Amino acid sequence: MSRSDLERLVADAETSHKLQQTLSQCRSREELLHTARCLGYRVTRNDLQNAWQEHRNAPAGNRADRAERWAAGGS
Repeated sequence: MSRSDLERLVADAETSHKLQQTLSQCRSREELLHTARCLGYRVTRNDLQNAWQEHRNAPAGNRADRAERWAAGGS
């Protein structure tokens, strides 16, 4: 269920400037996880790691946009 929460978090961040601002202030993956959990998203470290691996393995033409990059732990 936590992977679906990660997907929901990304979708919500794509449409909410306030959420984007909140998440962009996170300086580490741990801080991102803590913030997401405080906001009610049940996201795990494994969710972020798996999303990052999927992002890295995707063909260049299918690479993630900015919202998905932060979900993968980048900035």
